Amino acid sequence: MTWMLTLRVALRALLRNKMRTCLTMLGIIIGVAAVISMLSIANGAKANIEASIASMGTNCVHVFGGSKPKQGLRGGRGTGMQMRAADWRAVAELPTVAQACPVVSGPCQLVYGSANWGSNYTGTTPNFLIIRSWPVDRGRFFSEDEVRSGAHVVVLGTEVAKKLFGATDPVGKIIRVANFPFEVIGLMEEKGETGWGMQRDDVIIMPYTTAQRKLKGNQWINSISASARRADQVAALEEQVVNLLKERYRVRPEDEDAFYAYNQAEATKQANESTQVFKVLLGGVASVSLLVGGIGIMNIMLVSVTERIREIGIRMALGARGIDILGQFLVESVALSLFGGALGVALGALISVTVARFAHWPAVISPESVWVAFGFSALIGVFFGFYPALQASRLDPIQCLRSE
Repeated sequence: MTWMLTLRVALRALLRNKMRTCLTMLGIIIGVAAVISMLSIANGAKANIEASIASMGTNCVHVFGGSKPKQGLRGGRGTGMQMRAADWRAVAELPTVAQACPVVSGPCQLVYGSANWGSNYTGTTPNFLIIRSWPVDRGRFFSEDEVRSGAHVVVLGTEVAKKLFGATDPVGKIIRVANFPFEVIGLMEEKGETGWGMQRDDVIIMPYTTAQRKLKGNQWINSISASARRADQVAALEEQVVNLLKERYRVRPEDEDAFYAYNQAEATKQANESTQVFKVLLGGVASVSLLVGGIGIMNIMLVSVTERIREIGIRMALGARGIDILGQFLVESVALSLFGGALGVALGALISVTVARFAHWPAVISPESVWVAFGFSALIGVFFGFYPALQASRLDPIQCLRSE
């Protein structure tokens, strides 16, 4: 019997009981869809986190007081050294530094008319825009003169503007920040949420001198951001900045609890490690669904062999060999898996796009995951269909013809 004839007979047998065929394929459909969607969600989250990290600036190093976080935990926060404005100016003079700025931050309450919104403030200098690669969408940013004078001016993130002003243009309006009046001079370009769900546009930016005097109540700064002149200088800059600060505060070089720095490469590496674990976990759970679908195929094929004993006997009596019977049932099993796999890929892609739309991250469906899921479903058809097919090929034709 030719393979085309075997395929035709196998398809005819599957179509004879459409409901059973559909229910059998359902396990494979769900399994493949789970693999595609789970891996796509993991890849989309990874891409979104990487985009969030990249949005923090190019070739940047961020320096904090305290010990470096390990496995997501930060042990030294609050016990590290406090930094002053003079420190970021010293960092700016390092030969590998292109730009540097201080960052003073904290929560604040904003009021405009009857609108009231809890947000976060960032106090900094004009070169913050260059370091963070974050342009002004409307209006302007504050100047160095306004930093020196501690002017009461702010630039709003788009989320704050929506909460306080709705569709009204906020530029030129006066808002109250912690009960102090501030003029809105600009609106930042929208950045959206980070990969971990934090809204980056829920912030107001002001001169760091104003933030220190009016909101923080002291002369400390929370961190220093600096950009390297070249990408290959980032690692060296990170070490230079920490060593400089340790020297300024007479801290022993081996003391790791005084200051720490991180850059995008480190943050990206940590994010990739986290998402890789997430991806393996999701892929493992989804693969179990495929195995369950394969067991369902074997079960149905065994039932099918039992129901079609007389048909098998007639075919053997007419000259069909054991290999022909084996091929027919194996083709039926593989056909179930391949059709289910194809529908599962389509369903998985639909789920991935839907989740990505609601989560506001890209739908990343890699061709590799599609081929792996589709190929794995075919292998499951062969693996779980072989035993029922082998049982059918070993039946005695005389005993088959005697069965009712």
